[in-house]
Amino acid sequence: MKAAETAPSKAATRILLVDDHALFRESLVRLLEADSTLEVVGHCATIEEAFAIIGKSPPNLILLDYDLGGQKAPAMLRRLQDSGYAGKVLILTAGVSDQEARELLALGAAGIFVKHDPPEMLSRCVEKVMAGEIWLNQGHLRALIQSPPSQQEVRIRKLTEREREVLRGLLEGLSNKEIGSRLGVSESTVKSAMQQLFQKLGVRTRSQLVRVTLEQYMDQL
Repeated sequence: MKAAETAPSKAATRILLVDDHALFRESLVRLLEADSTLEVVGHCATIEEAFAIIGKSPPNLILLDYDLGGQKAPAMLRRLQDSGYAGKVLILTAGVSDQEARELLALGAAGIFVKHDPPEMLSRCVEKVMAGEIWLNQGHLRALIQSPPSQQEVRIRKLTEREREVLRGLLEGLSNKEIGSRLGVSESTVKSAMQQLFQKLGVRTRSQLVRVTLEQYMDQL
């Protein structure tokens, strides 16, 4: 376990990297530190080490490997929820199943970044996630759309045309501002529509909204 010794920067996105592959972790730290908008507050290999760092140098973004040997990302996501962690979590993985992707989104993950994607794409991914957006590559998005919905009993609500337009933009990875520009309305109008969708569909985060939309409302889009 290694905690960063540099003083925190208010302008930078504070990142904690949790990955049990030392070579990959060290390489990714160097890549992240080359970006002046990012600050690595620590990196480690286990969930226990991660919480020790969080207690001393709270990050606002955790890059979390899905498979930590005997531990898996959902276990840490649950502990983060229980601890009241208010930051974002981006999952790093060589690949996850449709069911695993659904579980990650349901537990509040802000996105899933596939390790074989180009390294330069990670900076864009971090920027999107920190802006409150969801990151799913096209492979995951297509698989989630095509996979059957969960078997739990759900109450399907009728969406308005504005809600459908906002959800289409959300699934394309657009920010509220970009959705507003497309629809010819203000960003605050989109934010209001998003909050109404949260209440209407019974979710609390954009990632949960994506999951519920993919599972239950694709036929209305």
